[in-house]
Amino acid sequence: MSFTVLVAPSGFKESLSADQAADCIESGVLRAIPGATILKAPMVDGGEGFTKALVKATGGTLHHLTVTGPVNDPVEAHFGFLGGCSEPTAVIEMAAAAGLSLVPRDRRNPCLTTSYGVGELVRAALDQGARRILLGCGDSGINDGGAGMAEALGIRLLDEEGDLLPRGGAALARLATIDISGRDSRLAGVRIDAAVNWHNVLLGERGVARIFGPQKGATPAQVEVLATAMETYAAAILRTTGLDIGMAPGSGASGGLGAAILGLIGGRLHPRYDIVMQYLELDRFIAEADLIITAEGSLDGQTPFGKVPAEVAQRAKRAGVPVIALAGTIGKGVRLNFAHGIDAFASILTRPCSLEDAISSAPKLLSRAAEDAARMVMVGMSLRHRLGDAA
Repeated sequence: MSFTVLVAPSGFKESLSADQAADCIESGVLRAIPGATILKAPMVDGGEGFTKALVKATGGTLHHLTVTGPVNDPVEAHFGFLGGCSEPTAVIEMAAAAGLSLVPRDRRNPCLTTSYGVGELVRAALDQGARRILLGCGDSGINDGGAGMAEALGIRLLDEEGDLLPRGGAALARLATIDISGRDSRLAGVRIDAAVNWHNVLLGERGVARIFGPQKGATPAQVEVLATAMETYAAAILRTTGLDIGMAPGSGASGGLGAAILGLIGGRLHPRYDIVMQYLELDRFIAEADLIITAEGSLDGQTPFGKVPAEVAQRAKRAGVPVIALAGTIGKGVRLNFAHGIDAFASILTRPCSLEDAISSAPKLLSRAAEDAARMVMVGMSLRHRLGDAA
């Protein structure tokens, strides 16, 4: 019997890339079903792996450089140019310069981390002649509203005395004036399309500081500082540009980077899969599959709001293909995913362990979980066959 499994995982933050996760799942499935045909479609959503995935899909080129990291130390980053485009199109993932994985655990203070390096990547792409920039937003370690990126592109953020603000989200609480007179003039001649989580907004109870600040190390007091700072920042953007970006869809993406893309550098925000799926062949693979296994580091009630497993599952459901989701952790509200196309889910953890142990053991844990899931599927298929014969 021919049996085709599509493996379409996201990466596991600080542990496995999407490509590595796909390889782990493949090996586990093949231990359970040695004759299975495996199709692999590692998924990206604008975060880590976005640049390399799109460059690989189009036969483009990758460029490496050193930029300012999220804690102001130099980091090795990269951007790319797509192949086969009628106009020079650069692709950048903000996580390469300001991702959470670049913030040491003992320095995770989103009041201080900066997106300055993202602006340096944009500048480097402009230096190489980019006429269009695809900017992936995801896996960020910042909460500065993109102010650092804006500064790197010539925009000055000033306090009441006319002095430049220090970098970091908390300083924006003292923002009085935004001076755009020195903004890089090349931005006017380039199209910037950002792939963002459309559900993330800058302000309010669902704003970036309150929802994602704690994930990046913010204490409850720091969350309030950052929420106030983002309000001050949005008001200053409105005064300067006339753009009210505080509740715009995607404005809260990547620690508020979406706000600066939309409000300060003239970019446009798009639901991330509207961009990603132009270059990946997921729907073609879904049409060939009997089963889909997707995966991500965490599966919970937030998954349906723009996360990879839900996007894969919703597309699979339209084609009538069942979906199993594997996750490092299973969180609150996870059963909501049943209404969004995921048919079954399981944690890859089989016993209590530390985060460090889980990260280091992730390849083995994911492979074993995929094997277990595949064996369960085969038991179900065998049972269905026997019941069918009995009928």
